[in-house]
Amino acid sequence: MAEAPQAAEPLPQVAVVIPCYNAGARIAPVVAAARGRAGRVIVVDDGGTDRACDGLAGENAEVLRLPVNRGKGHALLAGIRRALEDPAARIVCTLDADGQHDPAELPGLAAAFDAANADLLIGRRTFGGAVVPWRSRFGNEMTARVVRLLLRRDLPDTQCGYRLLSRRFAEAVLAHVAGGRYETEMEMLVFAVRAGHTVAYSPIQTLYEPDNQSSHFRKVRDSLRIYARLARAVLRRPRAPEPPK
Repeated sequence: MAEAPQAAEPLPQVAVVIPCYNAGARIAPVVAAARGRAGRVIVVDDGGTDRACDGLAGENAEVLRLPVNRGKGHALLAGIRRALEDPAARIVCTLDADGQHDPAELPGLAAAFDAANADLLIGRRTFGGAVVPWRSRFGNEMTARVVRLLLRRDLPDTQCGYRLLSRRFAEAVLAHVAGGRYETEMEMLVFAVRAGHTVAYSPIQTLYEPDNQSSHFRKVRDSLRIYARLARAVLRRPRAPEPPK
């Protein structure tokens, strides 16, 4: 009988940031899987009330609690800031708390990140087939078209939260990108393109659950926020990237 494949060793240079707001029982397996793949895991409890983050802190994992709910963007920035306090963190990985991002894919994404010498690598989902409802497919495709028109770049997945950031890009994000809800991720992408940072993509599984009750994305309100932030970010004068340290 062939030996079972050995589990991948955690990547000590990677810090994972997981923003969480009332994710319920979904968050615990995500954290457990991420702990086995990264040197450090930071769960940002964005003012949650369901106590889902209780008991998650442990070896290689910590919980950063925000006193009130402010939105995913604020939680992301708080987690990135905490991650950069560790001088060994060369890559900051962000992923969602609801199980639609598989931490087992992190080693492959890190390899693609290094191969592309990227500042920002985004997981690229596949929107064809029955797994994704037509409204979500339409929304993602429409946003990609608008971004392509405004930025003159083909960015096939602008909304995926499974991302890897270089240390220098993460520092630039903290300096130049504002907090918010889901629109912060769009501003992060626009900033990367306009400031000349290297943006890359790598395929990931499309783990999509229709009517996900743990999702707090409101299609109309949050979509309008995303487009408004996109417009402001495009109109803003771009900044040149800082030289590598």
